[in-house]
Amino acid sequence: MSLGYEDYLDTFAGFPVWRWEDGVPEDPATVAWRIDTGHGERRIEQVLDEMLEDTRPDGPIALIIGNWGHPFKSPFPIDLLTGNADRFGALRALFIGEIAQEECEISWITQGDITPVLETFPGLQHLWVRGASRGLTLRPVRHENLHELVLQGGGLSADLVRALSACDLPLLEELELWLGVAQYGGDAGVGDLAPILAGRPMPTLTWLGLRNAEIADEIAAAVAAAPIVARLRVLDLSWGTLSDTGAEALLAGQPLTHLEHLVLNHHFMSPEVARRLVDDLPGVTVDVGGAREEEEEEWGRYTAVNE
Repeated sequence: MSLGYEDYLDTFAGFPVWRWEDGVPEDPATVAWRIDTGHGERRIEQVLDEMLEDTRPDGPIALIIGNWGHPFKSPFPIDLLTGNADRFGALRALFIGEIAQEECEISWITQGDITPVLETFPGLQHLWVRGASRGLTLRPVRHENLHELVLQGGGLSADLVRALSACDLPLLEELELWLGVAQYGGDAGVGDLAPILAGRPMPTLTWLGLRNAEIADEIAAAVAAAPIVARLRVLDLSWGTLSDTGAEALLAGQPLTHLEHLVLNHHFMSPEVARRLVDDLPGVTVDVGGAREEEEEEWGRYTAVNE
């Protein structure tokens, strides 16, 4: 699914990324358009309008929105999308906030209510949002076509996770949450994730990423007994503070041999316990790279995406 936040995507939703300033591709309907304000010489409204002129009549099939100008001060103006819905008839994939760390720290990116996007674009299949730490909100909503949802931030609030848990997403297959740390608003706990772990609001989910979590051991313990795990292909608990405690909970919990991938990179497990996970799941691709044992002694455990 998603990468880190230091680089830009080369592909999105299966389409090669095309930057708006590079002109018009041979077939505008076969690329994921990426727009931003460049070095500030244009307003995002102007750039969006020019892109829509190039992608007529139904607009882009996939759209990545980068820096919209001062994202640390104000959220992306969602009404630029919802107010032009008639020009986005082809839209199936949307990424709001692909802003690298050198442009703006991830926890400084301001977002707003993304519910209107889901309400306005019933055909949307992929939605990514970066900047979940400041202002991102969601109201419980039903969306019948969303297949993938990725929320990236330095910390996800309990209110946001509970709202997501109350959504009705019957076709959602892939969910990735960067849960983060309390310092950046990441106060969501295991209890807030309970409906998701029970599998109730997302009956077709097969890929679950609960990444970058300060409470990785608690999440691992909950996952070890979570009903949803039995139907997952991929379980991703990477980038967090997972230690031997969480790993032992996974080993003692329900069988994980049906998984295709178990992703645990950037962790604080001992080499012995990490090896046990690999050895006990011979048919599963287990990623236990990125051990951080030495750093723990000096700095304490920390998540991969931090500031």
